Amino acid sequence: MADTLMTKEDVEALIAKAFEACGVSQTNARSTARALVAAEVDGQKGHGFSRVASYAAQARSGKVKGSAVPKVVNRRSAMVEIDADHGFAYPALDLAIEELCVLAPQAGIAAAMVSRSHHCGQLALHVERLAERGLASLMVANTPKAMAPWGGTAAIFGTNPIAFAAPRVNEPPLVIDLSLSKVARGKVMAAARAGDAIPEGWALDAEGQKTTDPDAALQGTMIPMGDAKGAALALLVEVLAATLTGANASKDASSFFEAEGTPPGVGQLLIAFDLGGQGFGSGFAARLEDLLTSITAQGARLPGTRRLAARQAVSAQGLAVPVQALRDIEDLTSAV
Repeated sequence: MADTLMTKEDVEALIAKAFEACGVSQTNARSTARALVAAEVDGQKGHGFSRVASYAAQARSGKVKGSAVPKVVNRRSAMVEIDADHGFAYPALDLAIEELCVLAPQAGIAAAMVSRSHHCGQLALHVERLAERGLASLMVANTPKAMAPWGGTAAIFGTNPIAFAAPRVNEPPLVIDLSLSKVARGKVMAAARAGDAIPEGWALDAEGQKTTDPDAALQGTMIPMGDAKGAALALLVEVLAATLTGANASKDASSFFEAEGTPPGVGQLLIAFDLGGQGFGSGFAARLEDLLTSITAQGARLPGTRRLAARQAVSAQGLAVPVQALRDIEDLTSAV
């Protein structure tokens, strides 16, 4: 069957309504729906519609607290700590962004630490929002265990993404967003559901051997991007996103997909840089454009080019919602 074309706003409203039917507060439902639809628009399907069913199931089971109210538990001149209250990550990150937009211009640089959090989707969404308000930013997040330390066989690190964004003059922000596994674990899960083999080099089995069997891979570990270097970066993210924030380590966090168990309780760290003062930000815009021009002059594309093209297509044609995804969302609304 053909996909259904809808406006972004209509899909957001439909998903928010489904979450509300599962016991999520209106504020949290709308924030979460916006994030999932934004990921789908950007072509990041692993963080889009595919998450609706598992999010709803976790809200119903209480693994995610649908009525959570994130709050600031500590504020200093250039730092804020936020408790996500075991709710969805997006409302807590909304609060973090608002706090950073106040603190960073005052101090020049500011950090927001989020604990007792959940899956935060594509990090690009959060750093880009700061860039749209004139701040450069860096974000890291830890996720449930999926990667072993280099030379080990037992998963300790998550895929632990990292992202950066900076504003540009008369251009969309520069946005860099990547996870530290060679491929997203969701691709292995999709292959397992379809009964397809995976390329060698994506994952290891439980004995630490390379495998093309997705089921064996899911029982084993993902291979880090850049091998030992990627594993070292995953450790860095783990320290910043979990050890520093007081959140659960990846090895102790429960699944983002399953409704059973305790809340994941992972963490996120955002650092924002004010670019308008006379300090390190002086002349930033011109220097950034000089750097980016030296890249594009070679015919190379900048990170995020595909994401921007996907947005333009949705703006012109509407968002294609698979028929089954639409049915599943509508079923959630009517089931309660």
